[in-house]
Amino acid sequence: MEMESVPQEITSLVGREVYSNKGVFVGEVEDIRLDLDSEVVTGLALGEVNRDLFDTRVSGSKGVIIPYRWVRAVGDIVLVNDVVERLREPEEEEAPA
Repeated sequence: MEMESVPQEITSLVGREVYSNKGVFVGEVEDIRLDLDSEVVTGLALGEVNRDLFDTRVSGSKGVIIPYRWVRAVGDIVLVNDVVERLREPEEEEAPA
């Protein structure tokens, strides 16, 4: 499947570091989660995650996916809401519509 319709700006997110808007390192963007029907970014797959934030939920896995709605700003780094610092329980996977 070709992804030519995905704007270059979206694919350029891969490799950028992600921080909370309070300056806490969250992880590094490894991939983008897309809704292929609407071509909307729905999440960011992060690797090299901050184990202090995610240790209980990523033990044994390589990373996490955070909802794209948490993104506050994109520049040389990606800023996300500080809600990421308050994660306690695993998120329920959203059921398909």
